[in-house]
Amino acid sequence: MTTDLQNSAFAAAAQPQQGLLWRRRSFLTQGAHGLGLAALGSLWDRAQGASGGVLKALPLPPRAKRVIWLTMAGGPSHLETFDPKPRLAQMHGQPMPESFTKGQQLAQLQGQKLTCFGPQHPFARFGRNQVEICALFPQIGSVIDDICLIRSMSTEAINHDPAHMFMNTGSQIAGRPSMGSWVTYGLGCLSSDLPGFVVLTSLGKGGQNQPIAARQWSSGFLPTRHQGVQLRSRGEPVLYLDNPSGINAQRQMADVQAISALNRQHQAEVFDPEIATRIAQYEMAFAMQGSVPDLMDIRAEGSRSLELYGCSPGDGSFAANCLLARRLAERGVRFIQLYHKDWDHHGGIKEGVALKAAEIDRACKALIVDLKQRGMLEETLIVWAGEFGRTPMSQGGSGRDHHNKAMTVWMAGAGVRGGMVHGATDELGYAAVQDPVSVHDLHATMLHQLGIDHQAFSHRFQGLDARLTGVEGARVIKPILS
Repeated sequence: MTTDLQNSAFAAAAQPQQGLLWRRRSFLTQGAHGLGLAALGSLWDRAQGASGGVLKALPLPPRAKRVIWLTMAGGPSHLETFDPKPRLAQMHGQPMPESFTKGQQLAQLQGQKLTCFGPQHPFARFGRNQVEICALFPQIGSVIDDICLIRSMSTEAINHDPAHMFMNTGSQIAGRPSMGSWVTYGLGCLSSDLPGFVVLTSLGKGGQNQPIAARQWSSGFLPTRHQGVQLRSRGEPVLYLDNPSGINAQRQMADVQAISALNRQHQAEVFDPEIATRIAQYEMAFAMQGSVPDLMDIRAEGSRSLELYGCSPGDGSFAANCLLARRLAERGVRFIQLYHKDWDHHGGIKEGVALKAAEIDRACKALIVDLKQRGMLEETLIVWAGEFGRTPMSQGGSGRDHHNKAMTVWMAGAGVRGGMVHGATDELGYAAVQDPVSVHDLHATMLHQLGIDHQAFSHRFQGLDARLTGVEGARVIKPILS
């Protein structure tokens, strides 16, 4: 396929086609595409039904086939979840020592009086290694032997949108590809009737419906077929996917075939990789008309699965999305990202975290247990993370401000060592001090478990070899890997 396309491209460059006006811009565009025909061939193969990525041979032995990334949107407090700080509890109400904060960037507390704010809930020990986590999460505690807590995470951004961008793309600048897009670009998709990258969102009872921007799952400068596709667990799963009244599957297929034929004819003239993407997306949308309704109907799971996750069909909850994540994983989706909103507790953090814990605790456990009993946990990497942590200083007397110097994430499955804690923050939970981990390190570790060498995995953009992990010396977190 690639050879034929190359021959066609060079023939087109040598002989202008009939009816095609050759301008300088057209010549340069076609010439550039001729130089990138390997990528074009890959796109065209996808349009014909193949689903491979650009990495034909993985440089590392893969431990994971897929990723399920659980995003706690709003910035969960590590101090009320997974990072116990008895010293902070002792100093509750006292001035925050200036040695921690002098000259440091804060979000909304900049220039204000800083007061220590102790953890608002007790911690308890779980598992064979007696790992301490907040007592609000007993279900997660019951599977802590499958989980690695990383207590020494930090990030570069201190406000929501750039922090989401950084966690998703490795850059605070919009326009970069998301991690899910990078993964499908490299590895392709295991399914022929579902996208390689799927996003689900949920909002709990707290009601802080902060916007989640679609650019967080954008493909950026990668081919647009790698962009995340948002499914909805309540109502119509995909907007505008259903046929209008009077249109049946046969008529829809005829339309898709006719449009694809026109696009292929246009592709033969202009050699634009995005046309191959357009063909693939039309055909994918047609395939999804048959696959998505069955996928999203969790009634087929039966009462046992619904009870395990604690959800009801069509309730749109985080628990239902976790169950859907397992179903998507079974059907070959490569990267599944769940967003659960309402973690932005500038006030009322004691009540707020209790509410959030009740919404996610059982479902997180269920996802691990369900994958494990199906033999899928060993090939599925689960990551739980927010976009940043919260300050050990109080805000408004009952909440915490944004904080980028300390946060906790956890990982499970796919060769990650369970029942362990990696890294630590200082005694007040202000900054990561032991075995610090960056967002780039987290991305590098994810790629490593998928069999990808993050240093060699790049895409040429604007004359530079761009990478998900940047150029700042990211490292794989090897102590947490078995």
